[in-house]
Amino acid sequence: MSAHTSILGVFEPGDGWLFRTPVGMKYLLLLALALPPIFIFSWWATLAALVLVLVALLSSGLGVRKIFNFGTYIWFFLALLTVYQLIGFRLEAAFVTPGNMLLAILAARMLTLTTSTADLLDALTRGLQVLKYVRINPDGVALMVALMLRSIPFLAGSIEDARAAARARGKERNLALLLTPAVVNAVAYAQRTGEALHARGLPEDG
Repeated sequence: MSAHTSILGVFEPGDGWLFRTPVGMKYLLLLALALPPIFIFSWWATLAALVLVLVALLSSGLGVRKIFNFGTYIWFFLALLTVYQLIGFRLEAAFVTPGNMLLAILAARMLTLTTSTADLLDALTRGLQVLKYVRINPDGVALMVALMLRSIPFLAGSIEDARAAARARGKERNLALLLTPAVVNAVAYAQRTGEALHARGLPEDG
């Protein structure tokens, strides 16, 4: 497919400071930037966190185009959220709500653009070892995250491709033409993924 632009971005090796930072520290940085504005819910907290995450990304050698290249449908959704809040005369929420969502995406891309998927999952597996004490398999949780990281670009690309095809026919407002191909592709993808996991003996019993 031609439109598989991932929300999380594609890792390419670099020499910026984020690339050299240990994965665990980057996870902590993500939480430190993304979580406080959600609880504070004030325009200044959201703005400050957005500035900090952008400074972190730009100072690591990532260009503006790569930082914000996560699909037009995300920008459309953020704009829709803003308009909805403005219609209700919730001026601060019109900035904070989409701003916090944008912050979460950029904070996640701070990890995924500067760290390979294998390193991300290895660090996550090590961090989740504590789950063994409550009888949760950390490897299984890491596998679910890996499937999520792989599935998001495909499903996002399916929607983008369906919209491009509908636009080419002059029927971009036809919901059936938009949703049907995306749903069919999603079901087929899920079936192929399940067959691949089953062929490898996953999930393991117990």
